[in-house]
Amino acid sequence: MDNDLKKEIRKIALQNAVEHDGGTKDKIVLSKVLGSFPELKNKVKDVMPEIASIVSEVNSIPIEQQKIEIENNFPEILKVKEKVKEDRIGLPPLEDAEQGNVVTRFPPEPNGYPHIGHAKAAIINDEYSKMYGGKNVLRFDDTNPENERLEYWAAIKVGLDWLGIKYDKIKNTSDDIELFYDKCKDLLNQNLAYVCTCKRDEISKNRKEMISCKCSESDPKQNEDGWDKMFHKYKPGEAIVRFRGNMESKNTVMRDPILFRIIDARHPLLEKKYRVWPSYDFAVAIEDSLDGVTHAFRSKEYELRNELYYEILDALNMRKPKMGEFSRLEFKGMPVSKRILKPLIDDGKVSWYDDPRLPTLEALKRKGITPEAIRKFTLSLGFTKSNTLAPFDSLEAFNRKIVDGNSIRLFMVKSPKILTVSNLPHSVVKLPNHPSNDMGVREVTVEGDILLSSEDVKDLKINDQLRLMGLGNVKITSINSKITAEFTNDNHDVSFRKIQWICQKNAHKLKILIPHQLFIDDKFNEGSLEEVDVYTEPHYLELKDGAEIQFIRFGYCRKDSMNQAIFTHK
Repeated sequence: MDNDLKKEIRKIALQNAVEHDGGTKDKIVLSKVLGSFPELKNKVKDVMPEIASIVSEVNSIPIEQQKIEIENNFPEILKVKEKVKEDRIGLPPLEDAEQGNVVTRFPPEPNGYPHIGHAKAAIINDEYSKMYGGKNVLRFDDTNPENERLEYWAAIKVGLDWLGIKYDKIKNTSDDIELFYDKCKDLLNQNLAYVCTCKRDEISKNRKEMISCKCSESDPKQNEDGWDKMFHKYKPGEAIVRFRGNMESKNTVMRDPILFRIIDARHPLLEKKYRVWPSYDFAVAIEDSLDGVTHAFRSKEYELRNELYYEILDALNMRKPKMGEFSRLEFKGMPVSKRILKPLIDDGKVSWYDDPRLPTLEALKRKGITPEAIRKFTLSLGFTKSNTLAPFDSLEAFNRKIVDGNSIRLFMVKSPKILTVSNLPHSVVKLPNHPSNDMGVREVTVEGDILLSSEDVKDLKINDQLRLMGLGNVKITSINSKITAEFTNDNHDVSFRKIQWICQKNAHKLKILIPHQLFIDDKFNEGSLEEVDVYTEPHYLELKDGAEIQFIRFGYCRKDSMNQAIFTHK
């Protein structure tokens, strides 16, 4: 390893140590080194010993001495104004980011319920603002009134609150519509935009053939007149404002794109006050600059629009944020597109946006997926443009680690068989609520017959012995319409079948919904929601709705209501 690289590693280690009370870790330094030197990703085994050695040296130095070394050898990092409280594993450093001066934003359009893709974008922005001690803006991109409804504003805010994301500023893009008009007039006056009255088909044909239309030859005065008519005379589709890009550009986005169009639909907030609305490309560029956004992120499908984003800001002489792209996040067989999901709801194939088969935040919450699992899963994917079509069990693995420690264990039986046991020594037993964590115990009454799962006794024979979990051992004496057994203390040289049970007298009947993959090979899976009738302990009724349960030998479930639970995962 050359000395320059060693020097950079030491600088990173020193900086991180000072930001964390004098101590750093090998993995944290490795993550930051790979962020700065991605070419080392294939040489981790070679680099790691040197990193470990440098980290050990740095950690052995008192923090005051660390600061002196930084001042003498790496003065450029003295600009750090605020301690980074938590390292964001999986996210590379931001270009030209200054501690305390980073501003990110999440700009959802209120045209549907938030899903896992929204969660990824929101979490990335949240994590970066925290990483640099900066600010995060929530901005509802509400410039297409035809598709927007107040319930979507509420749903998005509820989803973000559930994810634990806090914002320093919340606003609507439409708050600045008068300012957008002023900016458009600036472009028209500079002859950098024009009003186009061509038919839609003609515009598409010209863009495809890289031909400018006659409207592009208009002068500022003609465009000013056309702009005024858009507010009072023209009907929707009869006139648009277009940016003077480059009709011969290989980037089709730049072939005189739309900046404003007429929409007569009622806006959920502003009602019928406005009818001329900015395009996404125009509004997002202006808003990012106005809101002080330093680093803007969006999914990679918008990558070709970056050129237009910067062209608009240059034309208006406005400050330009850094733009970054990441891949969209979807799960296999669980599309996030509103175009696909809405017809499923309209046709009654799924109940609503909280249907546990869907990738919406409402559905994930109802299914028992935790916000912590979604955040950890998102960060595990890193900041990449590679397509992310993740198997759902990747998210489940994170969730399992989180819910296991506080999920009460309950017995549950399916397709029950009745067992009558003579000479039971107990009428009440105490069962632990968790096998290893201190979650207390519950008292279970044992009176009369016992229910067992058919699956557990399908090949049972007379004289077989069973161990009823938490109760004791029984020996089978007869097998007819009922199974009879006697309690036994025989523990010698017997291979007991260990099974769960439910007291029939107070058994609680429960329906468990088991969601399966929604689409298979792009076709709706008609069997994607399985319903299973089971019996469980009456203690289930004492749990709050939303409680996570592990039904023994079945899996984790979330209590949905008094008589229904939803299967989360194994």
